[in-house]
Amino acid sequence: MSSYTLLSPKVLKSIGCVAVYLALIASSASVRAQAFQDSAVADIDAKNEWPWWRGTTRDGKSLAAENIPTKFSETENVLWKVPVPGRGHGSPIVVKSIVCIPTADEEKQTHNVLAFDRETGKALWNKELSQGGFPARNHPKNTEASSTLASDGTLIFATFFHHKTIELFALSLQGEVVWKKVAGAFDPKMFEYGYAPSPVLYQDMVIVTGEYDGDSFIKAFRRSNGEEVWAIARPKSISFSSPVVAYVDAKPQLLISGQQFVMSYDPNTGKQLWSVTGTTFATCGTMVWDGNNVYASGGFPKAETIAIAGDGSKNVLWRNNKKCYEQSMLAHAGNVYALTDNGIAYCWDGASGEQKWEKRLKGPVSSSPVLLGDRILWANEGGTFYVWRASPDKFELLAENQVGDESFASPAVAGGRLFLRVAKQVDEKRQEYLFCIGN
Repeated sequence: MSSYTLLSPKVLKSIGCVAVYLALIASSASVRAQAFQDSAVADIDAKNEWPWWRGTTRDGKSLAAENIPTKFSETENVLWKVPVPGRGHGSPIVVKSIVCIPTADEEKQTHNVLAFDRETGKALWNKELSQGGFPARNHPKNTEASSTLASDGTLIFATFFHHKTIELFALSLQGEVVWKKVAGAFDPKMFEYGYAPSPVLYQDMVIVTGEYDGDSFIKAFRRSNGEEVWAIARPKSISFSSPVVAYVDAKPQLLISGQQFVMSYDPNTGKQLWSVTGTTFATCGTMVWDGNNVYASGGFPKAETIAIAGDGSKNVLWRNNKKCYEQSMLAHAGNVYALTDNGIAYCWDGASGEQKWEKRLKGPVSSSPVLLGDRILWANEGGTFYVWRASPDKFELLAENQVGDESFASPAVAGGRLFLRVAKQVDEKRQEYLFCIGN
């Protein structure tokens, strides 16, 4: 798999090569689309769908952002808005003609998957998947439906924590259960903070993670029938990060942080490729990469962001003491962008770690960013959606948009539209909404 190191627009303009810059951008998007096609599934439209956590490219980069408005609100550039029952932080996915999210009714102790028409917001189906067995305690910033769904265009995969297990479900696009399976035991005692990792699709497998102070695991199951393909024993300590499959060093690597290590596995077999001491015990964000460099951040109890050469050399390129605990970062065109827990935005050089700029915004932050062409969209927990230029030259705020008064889920981008899951206090009661934003 080829990769491209993009020169900055400023440099290219200085030598009169804007056309070259634009061609390289197009080539980079093509490479990402090809990596997606190679590594995952058959029936997904990379530009018009957002089928799993962090989108088709797996790193929050939209391939169809041209028509996404920079400015929006609860009334401006809203194509539709619908109330969502229950509570959850799982981000929307968009597949074929539907938008899907997980949710939980904490009083009734039910787990459900919901589907809405992507054009109108009309509720299409609401499938209850489990009842009872909720944990006695959870972290106040977590929910019983925090894992984002994943779809291969034929099936929808969901993971829920109940009855001291992680259960994996495969649903049809019409909401019928095709198969279900207990992925593994999950019964944290030291930190009763719930469950968060999202399922990952690769080749004909769905990969599920469960890390706690017990028999922690990463397991791969056959998407067609739930048959176990491989299993990895992980350290017995709680962590919350979703792994990600990235093409690094000309091969697919399953990357995950937490447990005081950054680790790479072969997603075909589960075999460990390399391991580097880094981050901290518990992380929540998903790793990102740019070229052959990979990046991780966290967490609890230590704060660290780390850059590592992903070629197996175990070469640590740089570290700093900044922390993106719950949120993931964005790596783009040789730079790494972060919005830390307390709301400070940073841009670092991806190779050296040199700080290009910093800007104090407002935290706290739990949502992860999306890249919309040359714009970064990133929300804080209060429902403020910042839009700034993806440039190392300076921080340039383009818009500060308010939607709801609570935002933990990350945006989905598909077919030139933005899908947001937020919450708002209505008559002194919390109510979730799903917004579709577009021109």
